[in-house]
Amino acid sequence: MYHWSISASWKENQRNCHATLLHPERTACTWFFGSRTRLECRCILPPEQPTILDQWGRIVNGTAGPYEEGDTPSLTCRVTGGKPEPMVRWLVNGQVKDEEYEKNAGDVIENRLTLQPITRSELGANFTCQARNTDLIEPKEASITLELNLKPLTATIRRPGKKGVGNESLLAGKRYEVECETIGSRPPAVITWYKGRRRQLKHTTEERSENRTVSMVEFEPGVEDHGKSITCRAENPNVTGLFVEKSWKIDVVYPPIVSLNLGSTLSPEDIKEGDDVYFECHIRANPPWSKLTWIHDNQILAHNTSARIIWSNQSLVLQSVTRSSAGKYVCAATNDLNETRSEPLHFRVKFAPVCKEDRIVVVGASRGESLNIACKVEADPPAHNFRWKFNNSGETLEVAPGRFSMEKSSGVSVLRYTPTTELDYGTLSCWADNFVGTQARPCLFQLIAAGKPFPVRNCTLANQTYTSVEVKCVAGYDGGLPQKFILEVYHGDVDFLSSSQPLYNVSNVDEPNFSLAGLEASVEAGVHVAVYAVNAKGRSQPVILSEVTYRDAEKRTGQDAGIVLSPLIGVVVGALVTLVLIILVVVVRVRRERVSKPRHEKPAELSELPPQQYPLQNPQQTVETDPDVIPNKFEGNLVEVSPPSYPGGYPPGHWVTPGPTPSIDELCHKFSGRPTELRLPSRSTIPSLQSMPMTGVMMGGGQGGVTLGGSQGVVVVGAGQGVVVAGECLDGEAIKRRLMANRLPESCV
Repeated sequence: MYHWSISASWKENQRNCHATLLHPERTACTWFFGSRTRLECRCILPPEQPTILDQWGRIVNGTAGPYEEGDTPSLTCRVTGGKPEPMVRWLVNGQVKDEEYEKNAGDVIENRLTLQPITRSELGANFTCQARNTDLIEPKEASITLELNLKPLTATIRRPGKKGVGNESLLAGKRYEVECETIGSRPPAVITWYKGRRRQLKHTTEERSENRTVSMVEFEPGVEDHGKSITCRAENPNVTGLFVEKSWKIDVVYPPIVSLNLGSTLSPEDIKEGDDVYFECHIRANPPWSKLTWIHDNQILAHNTSARIIWSNQSLVLQSVTRSSAGKYVCAATNDLNETRSEPLHFRVKFAPVCKEDRIVVVGASRGESLNIACKVEADPPAHNFRWKFNNSGETLEVAPGRFSMEKSSGVSVLRYTPTTELDYGTLSCWADNFVGTQARPCLFQLIAAGKPFPVRNCTLANQTYTSVEVKCVAGYDGGLPQKFILEVYHGDVDFLSSSQPLYNVSNVDEPNFSLAGLEASVEAGVHVAVYAVNAKGRSQPVILSEVTYRDAEKRTGQDAGIVLSPLIGVVVGALVTLVLIILVVVVRVRRERVSKPRHEKPAELSELPPQQYPLQNPQQTVETDPDVIPNKFEGNLVEVSPPSYPGGYPPGHWVTPGPTPSIDELCHKFSGRPTELRLPSRSTIPSLQSMPMTGVMMGGGQGGVTLGGSQGVVVVGAGQGVVVAGECLDGEAIKRRLMANRLPESCV
């Protein structure tokens, strides 16, 4: 193969052309042999580089657009020159799309490509304009890429960490986070939040990627937001009017919202006693309310037709209201979340004056005593006029207005009154008026002659224990007025009432009976008790109980004698006591038979014991050392019990121990005849003494006397002080011998 080249120059269309034959083997030549050789050569001129124009005639380089989905743009491929005339065509992604072209003026050839409505799939498509006029060389080409602006495909609302929102309810007043995700937008979409129709939500954050946007918003739903929609709108800012949005209708739950109003047809200022009224309770709640309660002055109102209180749906009806119907009304509604009460509604009921005290007021006064008697009424509006009347058994008189004053603001009228004679005591009546009407029932004051109460009397001590004592008295005249009783405890000398403060005081409005307890530390040396009555006129003279003490348990407990009794000894002692009782019964019967015989001896004189009163001492106690221990040996003669010492026993001279203790023999000589009557102090003098008529045989010892009763009885004054039986004496020596035979001390009898 030979490589050679041929060059030629010429002019064509006034242009200088120069051609070089590079590949003769590809050149169609005609050879003439036998003459001078001549080579005929046809030259091909390639076209210039194609140019791509948009529909507005602008040159497009690199990318076309951006276009929007649905656009139908046109692209023009323009080629200049080329010989022979080039062929111009469009290729899309390497595939021939359009081969139709046209020649314009001169040597310009164009191919116009009109696109169908652009779809999302054509994003980034490659459009190539190709010009070719020979296969000997590569065609001339120009390429562009299709750029699109795409709207978002989807938008999704969800709670953080969840797939969606579903039917979730939101609690009013609580903050929530909600996020919206959108994909498919080019460039990434911008998200806008709306609540309801117009209001935009703020405090949002966004995250953007190539075709994905996530926006999060915080908001606090209110009661007014129930049923509204939270909307997330995603839109491409470069695509006008194209967006995608998602809405979430929120369910806001909240406790009841309650308000209370007087009936719309009623005027609050025109309601008076006897009118019918109604209240309306307005409730908003989600979930709906399930319970409704009506409250008047903190008291729940129940449906009660007999009391003219009627419930009707969300209304309360009160028929024939009275002044007691006035006050604060509240309605309370309850749902699954909570109970809510309305603001109090102050309900006013106008009424004519009535007395503050619905009773007759007793006023005690002495002659010449000046009184200020206050007539107090309740009224709405306040009373503006008062009038007084006086009535006694003889006549009724109007009281002159100059005798009394009036305070309009407080609804009080004060009458100045001074009784001077018996006819000035009677009944005072007071009436008041206001704009509603006149007082129906007057206020009554019973004026009586009165003074200080009388002192109490017959004060006694009862139920004395180691820690307490009761004081009981009888009330005196009350002075014509209600009285109460006061007890005071003092510690001091005889002038204690004026020189010291009471240690303790207590009152009783019913009767002068009191109980004292817990004063052990104060009464070791005795206290003084004062009892007096009090009424509106003052207090009575006090009744004094001096040197009151409690019983001391420690002083009644003997020292340990060091003797321990076994159960067997107790049984033996019990048997011996029973035997002695049988012997005494036999002896008494024998003596009674003797008594039935006529007696000629003149009975001895027994002087009467003068009664003495010790109202603050208890005669039932004596002091005995080791009262529960029985000596195992009889020692000496009969036991003589000396009078016990005060407190807790009997002072010298008491009727229980009137003098020296006589022996049984002395009593036998003294009571040889019928004994004279022995007078004892009355029960009122020493209230703790219990005197009871006895029949049969009764034994006792250690605390006072022993009575062995028949029709006339046996009186033993103190232990071992003598025995008298129907005017004759028991044989003391015989009894002693029997006791000694059984080794039983007389103290067991």
